[in-house]
Amino acid sequence: MADVGVRPARGEDAEDLARIQAAVWTCVHRGGLPAEVLAAAGSPDAVAQWRAAAGHPPSPRHHVLTATAGDRVVGFAALTPAGDPDTLPALDGELIALHVDPQVQGAGHGSRLVNAVADVARDDGMHHLHAWLADAEVALRKFLVASGWDYDGATRELDLTGDGQLLVGQARLRTALAEP
Repeated sequence: MADVGVRPARGEDAEDLARIQAAVWTCVHRGGLPAEVLAAAGSPDAVAQWRAAAGHPPSPRHHVLTATAGDRVVGFAALTPAGDPDTLPALDGELIALHVDPQVQGAGHGSRLVNAVADVARDDGMHHLHAWLADAEVALRKFLVASGWDYDGATRELDLTGDGQLLVGQARLRTALAEP
């Protein structure tokens, strides 16, 4: 078995992050999102955005963590302070991405990432984590609920293109961060 773990992402991981996100989005959203939106997840622009997020986060409370198997990046999670009006950014965090390469799902990488995110969030003084999930993210929703997350009643329609033409229904999950 390969050596597995979680570490902070580095700028040089950006191509892997974009590749994994594109693979996950294609598996989850094929048929529900236009091909150009799916393709954008693995584009050079996406690589540049992940390079900036990993190499130059906007604050000390923004984190990108990678799951690794040997030298290979096989998944990642991104954590930010929560930004919804009904949350407290000083105490609440938002899991904005949790993606594991579809070829290695079920090997424990998602669990390691969720646990690492919780540890980092606690270290940052956060008490709760939130995650917005699209209706199509059935497997991720089941995984998070099995990990102690639950619906908090909030829903929204995310406007992916900014023009009201591509709306994605989402529901918010929440978990309390107990002391380790």
